[in-house]
Amino acid sequence: MADLVDRLARSLVLGALLDELTVRFGGYELVSHWTQGEFHHDVVLRLPDAAERELPGRVLVIATNCNGGIKEVLSFAEVPGRRALWHHRCPDVHDFDGELAPILARAVTEHWFDPCELLAANARSELRPEYRRRQEGGGWEYAGAGGACRRSKAQ
Repeated sequence: MADLVDRLARSLVLGALLDELTVRFGGYELVSHWTQGEFHHDVVLRLPDAAERELPGRVLVIATNCNGGIKEVLSFAEVPGRRALWHHRCPDVHDFDGELAPILARAVTEHWFDPCELLAANARSELRPEYRRRQEGGGWEYAGAGGACRRSKAQ
């Protein structure tokens, strides 16, 4: 069962993993999409009941970079709490708390690196300082109200 989690991670890109889930299980439910900083996304999926024959749990958390490159795939019986997941990853960050449900299987790829690096006060950013703000827990997010492509009123 953990072998399939590893195989899914080895897809290396989110689109290919989603295609594999669709072929193998007939689809998935997108439960949530969480971002932490500019460069980390957690895509939370619930799979059909049939997935329990091949996976240890029906819920997958797929951690990707900003380009959809898979860093980590986690399998759970139920949807984990976002704050608990980040508390598990970075226990020294006091903005995160909670008990994480048991991780039933885990696989990482060559895209993986310590996600706590994204939360540091000096974490890198592709946003100019005047267009970013610190996200709860750390990392940077866009500070504008209209999206990254919106023109300023002066234009």
